[in-house]
Amino acid sequence: MAPSAINLNGQPSSAKIDVFNNYANWINGKAHITPEKRHGVNPATLENLPDVPVSTREDVEAAVKSAREAFKSWKAVPVEERQAAVTKFAEALQEVAGDFAKLLTTEQGKPVALAQAEVAGSHIWMEAMAKITLKSEIIQETETKQTIERYTPLGVCVGIVPWNFPLQLACGKIAPALVTGNTNIIKPSPFTPYCGIKLVELAQQFFPPGVVQVLSGNDSLGPWLIEHIDVDKISFTGSIATGKRVMQSAAGTLKRITLELGGNDPAIVCEDVDIETVAPTIATLAFANSGQICIAIKRVYVQDTIYEKFRDAMFKHIKTLKLGNGLDSETSHGPVQNEMQYERVQGFIKDIESQKWIAATGGEKPINLKGYFITPTIVDGPADDSRIVVEEPFGPIVPLLSWKTESEVLARANNTRMGLGASVWTRNLERGRRIAEQIEAGSVWINSHLEVSPYAAFGGHKQSGIGSEWGLSGLKSFCNVQTLFLAK
Repeated sequence: MAPSAINLNGQPSSAKIDVFNNYANWINGKAHITPEKRHGVNPATLENLPDVPVSTREDVEAAVKSAREAFKSWKAVPVEERQAAVTKFAEALQEVAGDFAKLLTTEQGKPVALAQAEVAGSHIWMEAMAKITLKSEIIQETETKQTIERYTPLGVCVGIVPWNFPLQLACGKIAPALVTGNTNIIKPSPFTPYCGIKLVELAQQFFPPGVVQVLSGNDSLGPWLIEHIDVDKISFTGSIATGKRVMQSAAGTLKRITLELGGNDPAIVCEDVDIETVAPTIATLAFANSGQICIAIKRVYVQDTIYEKFRDAMFKHIKTLKLGNGLDSETSHGPVQNEMQYERVQGFIKDIESQKWIAATGGEKPINLKGYFITPTIVDGPADDSRIVVEEPFGPIVPLLSWKTESEVLARANNTRMGLGASVWTRNLERGRRIAEQIEAGSVWINSHLEVSPYAAFGGHKQSGIGSEWGLSGLKSFCNVQTLFLAK
């Protein structure tokens, strides 16, 4: 299957994107095959996927050198032309959306409807980021002087992309880097390298050699890129533990970093909600992508007067979910993405029996499914200091807890080293905002969750990250700020 590519003028070009075969690094505008290869695994079937490159130090040196050279001319391209190129790239991705959605489901495991939404989001994110312009600003002017703040690109930027949203999060790093005049090297997760590789292959038709590159590899690749003296910025999305190592490695060269890390998002449910509507909604938001979303609901606090009815409504809803291969149109929930994460979530499942908790399901693996499947599970009333409440499982298991007073539930919700997202559910918007403004998190929703925007900053408080992505502040994170002092 090889759909036509689209060039900058919007006309079909001779290049093709075969999204099911021939995966290579893209360095300086050319495909590079490595001596060593590895492969991913389809998490729904456990079948091996095609071979992908294992980058060497020489590949890293070649890519960084090419990016450094391309930066000299790319930063001089007028911002309007850079924005136009990113927009055309986004449009081309939309042209092959169906193929990318199928590839995404095959490597990541999510249902095809969710994969289609991710491809659409990737297109939307790039188009939106291409519309945001960082303008110089006069911050002071008198009869004798003028002071101006302006933004200049950093140089060579590396995007380290996770396995839960491998396409949209890659686009969310590529677009702002390129629009602001930087060059970009994408490092996909070893678990989900396929969409990232093909995304950058498609990008070669819209950008000069060296502006957008991709390197696939094993666990050595990330440190090589992070420690490289000619890399100016790391944009990393992943776990808190890995984020700390990224920060330590980047310190040696004082390169800029943006870290979007894990979360333990609470949902605070007030007694005035419509239980029959809100309970299924919260269950849906907690188990979307099989719980493998950094800002998914991870803890549900329900006011005590409605706790039992709310719990029963959530239990009832999760029994309607259908696990299966994401390519099956009837599937609502796919597998956990990889064996390592599957074993981690199984550890939380085993705690149910050892801690004598009550659960809607036992977290058992469906006997008719071969892959890394775990039945969505709600744990009823575990202790606040239990592992399921304190840690982030990043899988289809969530604790349900009761509360009495606002001050009490806020103290419990904020009693974590994480602060990525949170939500408040109530008919009383004044009350909702009052509670929301006291939550220590980067994004707080009232009567919704998971809603993000390419125009709004996204980042975490506490150990959930450093800096922010997307929106105007996200573009600024790819720039140096320069102050001009003009004497009249």
